[in-house]
Amino acid sequence: MPLYGKILIGYLIVVNLIAMLLTLSDKRRAIRHRWRIPENTLLFFAAIGGSPAMYLTMLGIRHKTKHKKFMIGIPLIFIFQMAVCIFLMFFLPAVSISYSNWTY
Repeated sequence: MPLYGKILIGYLIVVNLIAMLLTLSDKRRAIRHRWRIPENTLLFFAAIGGSPAMYLTMLGIRHKTKHKKFMIGIPLIFIFQMAVCIFLMFFLPAVSISYSNWTY
């Protein structure tokens, strides 16, 4: 696997872990009637790659499941992210530069 693939996987693991922890923390704070994590922060972490873990965590702990913004928005974000990944998988290799054919 190329280095950029390893970096991407590491990035996605970290972002999904943060998204899951933010969701768990927000649920805990809601139960205790404390200061909450802003919805924009949760949606931001979903948008930068944390949508799978955040959505599954929300379903698992039944948090924000009545908010259409989250129950429809996060899956739509994930679908968009997958479409971008598929696009890049098919079109990025076509524009990549091979250094093995260069003469010095």
